[in-house]
Amino acid sequence: MFSKSCEYGIRAAIYVAKHSRNNHKVSLIEVAKHTDSPPAFMAKILQKLTKTEILSSLKGPTGGFFITEEHLNTISLLSIVLAIDGDGIFENCTLGLRRCDGQKPCPMHFNFRKIREEMRETLSNTSLKLLAEEVSDGITFLKR
Repeated sequence: MFSKSCEYGIRAAIYVAKHSRNNHKVSLIEVAKHTDSPPAFMAKILQKLTKTEILSSLKGPTGGFFITEEHLNTISLLSIVLAIDGDGIFENCTLGLRRCDGQKPCPMHFNFRKIREEMRETLSNTSLKLLAEEVSDGITFLKR
């Protein structure tokens, strides 16, 4: 459903959020290790999440990636998906046609419109803070 970059980005954001709840900054290596992702690939993802202000970072011996408490309360899963994959999952044709809309729909257009609307709503209503709490509480996991 999401690109590999987006999957890693969501897992990374949850991991950073989990540790930010305790005012702890995490390194690139920590994030990569605890999300089963290649460090070089993760570096690019974390850079994108920082550039789009999902994450914050500080350099130096006490630096790392983090999310402020007030920002943690406002980040939705949708904001992470849009930052990494853009809105293509909601806008692009399911069958890959260049033009597909209500005026000139592909055979799947109307079937997927409702699914896309529900997915956007679900992602919008899912907070990063909630996901981080579920991981902290052992209800959900970031790696097998």
